[in-house]
Amino acid sequence: MAKILIQNVSVSYNGFQALKSVDLEVLANEILGIIGPANSGKSSLLRAINRLSEIDYAQVTGTILLDGENIDTLDRNTLRKRIGLIFATPVVLPGSIYKNISYGPKLHRRFGKKELDELVEHALRAGNLWDEVHDRLKDSASTLSGGQQQRLCIARSIAMDPEVIMMDEPCSGLDPISTAKIEATMLELKTKYTFILVTNNTKQAARVADRTAFFLSGELIEIDRTSRLFTSPKDPRTNDYISGRFG
Repeated sequence: MAKILIQNVSVSYNGFQALKSVDLEVLANEILGIIGPANSGKSSLLRAINRLSEIDYAQVTGTILLDGENIDTLDRNTLRKRIGLIFATPVVLPGSIYKNISYGPKLHRRFGKKELDELVEHALRAGNLWDEVHDRLKDSASTLSGGQQQRLCIARSIAMDPEVIMMDEPCSGLDPISTAKIEATMLELKTKYTFILVTNNTKQAARVADRTAFFLSGELIEIDRTSRLFTSPKDPRTNDYISGRFG
């Protein structure tokens, strides 16, 4: 069943077409990997899905459905609660680790202290971070390492109880150990959430993605089960990219 259905979607910035007539299904509870060289439209696709493209003054055409509902009919805050986006560089809020997790949920409703404590613990456990920070929740989030900050961003998204978590190069600046922890988190959580992972690391897509889509120059070239795409791609351009001939 399609969690997100993308139909004939194009994205342009001041006349430059970043995404060209893309049709794509994102299935519920899968990790969809999206690969491709720079300027292939990967990030533009993510920003169109949760309407961050509106901030960029991008021109978006086509239709994007979330559970069959056109995203243009949804309140933007509601949409972004349902579809979280985690960037390549972790963006932590000023203040404590606890505040980073609790701030978003408190905007939507009131919590008792015990309930909020439980929510923070649940989110940090889901983000594979609780064991490392449970005794320093009052510390500034900026004191965390880069990998911990990225997992904090994942936990912060989980605290909002999203349906889809999109990640735009979440491990690009991280060491292998931090990368492995984030990948483990995704694999553990996909039974509850749907993930879209944009990555320039083809090995990462091979490790965690159920299906992988290859984009090139704004076009969706090919999408298939990850094991099949990496061993028997149908398009020679896909084979050239994953074999390192370009990109």
